[in-house]
Amino acid sequence: MKLRKVTAASAAVLALTLSATACGGGDKDSGSGGDKVKVGIKYDQPGIGLKKPDGSFSGFDVDVATYVAKELGYEPKQIEFVETKSADRENALARGDVKFIVASYSINDKRKAKVDFAGPYLLAHQDLLVKSDSKIAKGADLNGKNLCSVTGSTSAQNIKDKIAPSANLRQNPGYSECLAALQSGSVDAVTTDDSILAGYAAQDKFKGKFKLVGEQLSNENYGIGVKKGDKATVDKINAALKKMVDDGSWQKAVDKNFGPAGYKNEPAPKIGVIVK
Repeated sequence: MKLRKVTAASAAVLALTLSATACGGGDKDSGSGGDKVKVGIKYDQPGIGLKKPDGSFSGFDVDVATYVAKELGYEPKQIEFVETKSADRENALARGDVKFIVASYSINDKRKAKVDFAGPYLLAHQDLLVKSDSKIAKGADLNGKNLCSVTGSTSAQNIKDKIAPSANLRQNPGYSECLAALQSGSVDAVTTDDSILAGYAAQDKFKGKFKLVGEQLSNENYGIGVKKGDKATVDKINAALKKMVDDGSWQKAVDKNFGPAGYKNEPAPKIGVIVK
């Protein structure tokens, strides 16, 4: 009798264990049931990838990531957005922290040695943001003017070295500080990728106050980063990006996130074609 009681108890424990195991695996790459997918994005770039005070997310990269994830079998509620800073993108993929990264991630040879890329999904260019009534029409007009970019960025230095050697460089911790300086008049222009500038300028508090000059000082081919060697995921994401362009969702996302800044976007790039 004692043996039967122990056996019954053991069976009960085993049943509970199996039940818990069946309910637990919520991080598999299958998109069914309660499974989730982790996607790396920026949290601090309005119009690109932004975590809002209420915990929701917005931006072009967020829209692209959501569309791609759906094509991979995940509904929006199954997506877990993970903040992925620029310096940690390759490591996040190598560690398996995220399935893929959509974070203004320019494709270049150095990065391709460490990760694989789907896309590109956007062709951006280094540009200048100025006040809406500014007379600055090209990079050379910055001679003798104050130019802002973030600390450590090469964008402003590129202009000083190649286009406007007499420009005065001002560095700030972030682009929000650069836009505040531009609004106050302490700097005359801000420089980085046009998509990033458009995202900031499209915010409600800045609508109508700034404009993009339209300089194309570099080509930035934004790609979706995937762990090195995961060709199957790259192929699935490429198919999703093509569908997003073909059904009009890509252009709608561009218009929604960048349109208020007067951003004149390039046509959707062709998959696998890198513009040098």
